[in-house]
Amino acid sequence: MSDATPSAAQPSPARSKPLLQVERLSKYFPVEGSIFGKTRFARAVDGITLYVRHGETLAVVGESGCGKTTLGRTVLRLLEPTFGRIVLDGHDITPLSQRLLRPMRKQMQIIFQDPYASLNPRMTVGDAVSEGLRIHGLEQGGNRVSERAAEMLSKVGLGAEAMGRYPHELSAGQRQRVGIARALVIEPSFVVCDEPVSALDASIQAQVLNLLQDLQQERRVSYLFITHDLPVVRHIAHRVAVMYLGRVVEFGPTDAVFDRPLHPYTRALMSAAPVLDPQRRRLRILLEGELPYAMHPPSGCAFHPRCSRADGAACRDRAPSLGEVAEGTHHRVACWHPGE
Repeated sequence: MSDATPSAAQPSPARSKPLLQVERLSKYFPVEGSIFGKTRFARAVDGITLYVRHGETLAVVGESGCGKTTLGRTVLRLLEPTFGRIVLDGHDITPLSQRLLRPMRKQMQIIFQDPYASLNPRMTVGDAVSEGLRIHGLEQGGNRVSERAAEMLSKVGLGAEAMGRYPHELSAGQRQRVGIARALVIEPSFVVCDEPVSALDASIQAQVLNLLQDLQQERRVSYLFITHDLPVVRHIAHRVAVMYLGRVVEFGPTDAVFDRPLHPYTRALMSAAPVLDPQRRRLRILLEGELPYAMHPPSGCAFHPRCSRADGAACRDRAPSLGEVAEGTHHRVACWHPGE
């Protein structure tokens, strides 16, 4: 994969409204409490605000347990938000019942991390890819549905002969292509890609990433791309959101976040990423301690117990808000002491 950012033109926020707007989104999970029976909550997603433009890829990165997958599923209303607002293409989908939300489902899809677990082993590839068309009534007549499914399978590099095969007869890379075909056959405008290439070897990863980019340019689909693989982010993403303990701590254009990370946590992540260009390599920054438990987040800045810049009262007592570094840069950081 190339180490360059995507070549597709990035829309200006002044020219168009975002496709997806998320405002102070939170998802809390109840956890059994103390011996007195009091219920406590794990804050998997805690007050996140972000947006995704038409035809762009926003990557969400962070270590395991930071809330990336929960964020993606909550945005799609596969998990119900505890607080906050989700606006898709100008429509506030947060208060909608599942019945009223159903017509919107064709606009938003998900590609799962495990292509085998996400496919019904009793359904043929053709049936799996056709299912969305039938559910949403997008094609009339069985022949046309099958034609659309075969066309989509061809676009992802699988021939029509795959239509009658079952998931166990396919390789991991082929199954992931089926997952992509199933998500995109109904022509959604927004897709959550949840670690879509983490289970694949390097050569297949590159093929799947290139396929996603080709389909994005062809259909102007937007991706929320969840991953822990920073070289993949550099290859595919227009912008990056860095998550720590349920919150976004840095948010901005890919080049800006990679070349000038401002949050200490982002710097630690970037220092651990493999980089071929010697000029981009950094000294490895080792974080002390473990990721805190979401049921007992630290006071103030959640990162302060592991941060070398923490200076006591300010970091310990007050949570920094996500603010723009310089006006017009669209590079935001939540830190009392940002800097290189």
